[in-house]
Amino acid sequence: MAQIIIKNVRKEFGDFTAVKESSFTIEDGEFFMLLGPSGCGKTTTLRMIAGLELPTSGEIYLDGEEISQKPPSQRDIAFVFQMFALYPHMNVYKNLSYPLVSQGMKRAAVRDKVDEVAGILGIRDILKKPVGGLSGGDRQRVALGRAIVRDPKAFMMDEPLGALDAEFREHMSEELRALHDRMNATTVYVTHDQLEAMQMGDKIVVMNNAVVEQFGTPQEIYDKPATMFVADFIGSPSMNFLAFEGTVGEGAQSVEMNGQALGIPRQRQGATGSLVFGVRPEHVALSDSGTYRGEVLATEYLGTTQIITLDTPNGDLKARVPAGKKATVGETIGLGFDPATITLFDKNSGQALVSDLNHEVLSNG
Repeated sequence: MAQIIIKNVRKEFGDFTAVKESSFTIEDGEFFMLLGPSGCGKTTTLRMIAGLELPTSGEIYLDGEEISQKPPSQRDIAFVFQMFALYPHMNVYKNLSYPLVSQGMKRAAVRDKVDEVAGILGIRDILKKPVGGLSGGDRQRVALGRAIVRDPKAFMMDEPLGALDAEFREHMSEELRALHDRMNATTVYVTHDQLEAMQMGDKIVVMNNAVVEQFGTPQEIYDKPATMFVADFIGSPSMNFLAFEGTVGEGAQSVEMNGQALGIPRQRQGATGSLVFGVRPEHVALSDSGTYRGEVLATEYLGTTQIITLDTPNGDLKARVPAGKKATVGETIGLGFDPATITLFDKNSGQALVSDLNHEVLSNG
């Protein structure tokens, strides 16, 4: 397996730019997620790594070798597609063995390798079955097996669980992560599902409108979003944004919002104008004594917790609190915020204002 380096990669289709100067590194053995909404450039990035698309400019390195202009056959990369891409006229064994037979491997070696991979994936009992009659989960295992059987340097996966129903998709995501851990394989995985990315990934690149918004671990991206887009895209419910006009100075540890001084992490840069106070729902506390207050608009019971929606002077806000916390629609409640959990944004640029507790994750946004 190998490290993959993406360096200032750009892809244009005529007048349309699909990827703008993206740069990030996928370490050897990582499960790496390319996350973002439809049309953001994540699949195009994956296809450029695999060689199915050639970059307009920039460099791609695999195991230290520059491969950006090499055809797929010279990259030693396996690709798993969303719709399985199996040979319908072949049974499971022939689908798994086909890549090895194409390479001229001897029959006994092919048989041993297919048996090994089938054992890993738990599909030995279906080797003689035609793929057309298999369930979606079994077909996905066969597609994975056809990639694994080659022992490639890296795996590319384009929303491989997207065609499965929700319950089985969750089960297969656990299996896929466990398989990755056993093989210690470098894996690049495209998804639009932020829960899937957070659950499975070692590192995540969040893309939007052809640009890398943020690159980091799931915890870094969740706790310290680089932009308002990332803060809104990651999390359910997403981060609250309370807009205000004001000034925050370098070294400041509070801001004034609607006449109230609210604590923030100590700032390393100042800003003036349209600002946004960002806080996750689980970091909002309800308090009888809080001076910053909101009116309860709705409550949503979720078992052990509940989501309370409040109207504040700076916009609607959601709080995730214990289910036993009483809140009545129409009442006004004090709100408290842990300064360490706050992120300030410049509203016009959408960029986070860097503080001592904010990240310094690579970004080209």
